[in-house]
Amino acid sequence: MITIVLPTDFSENAFHAISYAIKSLEDHTCTFYLVHAYMPPVYRVDYTLGSPGQLGLPDDQRQRAEEALEETVERIKSQFNESKHTYITHTALNGLSDEIESISGKEPIDLIIMGTQGATGAKEILFGSNTVHVIQKSKTPVLAVPNDFEYKPPRNILFPTDYEVDYIKAHLDFLLRFSKLWHSKLHIVHVSSAEGLDREQMDNKAHLEGKLLEHNYEFYDLPDQELITAINNFQEKSSVELLAMVKNKHSFLERLFLEPMIKKIGMHSNVPFLVLPLNP
Repeated sequence: MITIVLPTDFSENAFHAISYAIKSLEDHTCTFYLVHAYMPPVYRVDYTLGSPGQLGLPDDQRQRAEEALEETVERIKSQFNESKHTYITHTALNGLSDEIESISGKEPIDLIIMGTQGATGAKEILFGSNTVHVIQKSKTPVLAVPNDFEYKPPRNILFPTDYEVDYIKAHLDFLLRFSKLWHSKLHIVHVSSAEGLDREQMDNKAHLEGKLLEHNYEFYDLPDQELITAINNFQEKSSVELLAMVKNKHSFLERLFLEPMIKKIGMHSNVPFLVLPLNP
């Protein structure tokens, strides 16, 4: 059984990510939580006193959200005939990242799959604010799916690393489990520096190699260059359907979140991006 959270704001971008999830797991038994979190459009005093339901007050926004979730389920079932898939709808008066954290604390969630841009679909934005907040806060792997990505099974996964991650703590078991489901090859890319690897990096690389023994993988050491440039150059020469990285505070992920405009990040805007948390 695989359990997936699918956040939705009822945009086409969100449904595109939902479609990706269903297609990529079509042969597997799954439970999908369709989640919509909302805040009141106007701050009302009754929200400071307690939930509208507890006070017997109408909550039109919740009702509309619940109806829209049911319509989304019907749309899924009309487009995909997957007997192994179960859908649970969930709406809440809360911030999206907080609500996902709450669900993950109660249910054994394996993965969160969501669109990159949300309702606006602004092409100049790499990640919408909801996606950024979920990735930054989540202790569960997050897969962000660009709205213009035409579905392809992730047979080739690009995994850039600086070997500064302790792979004993990294959420690699998830990546390795799913790479087997998808029959994927892992392409592990490292940009070499003139100084070479220090002792800690060598130990981390050895741990990574140990975890990969039963998997299809290949290591690449590329000449010294910007990591983003290396990723884009690799993608131009080799077929890649998914980019995966560990959420390490030293990685370039932090720069992606701080820089809203796409500059020279060609690849990240057109293939799904899997972010793996680092356990404390």
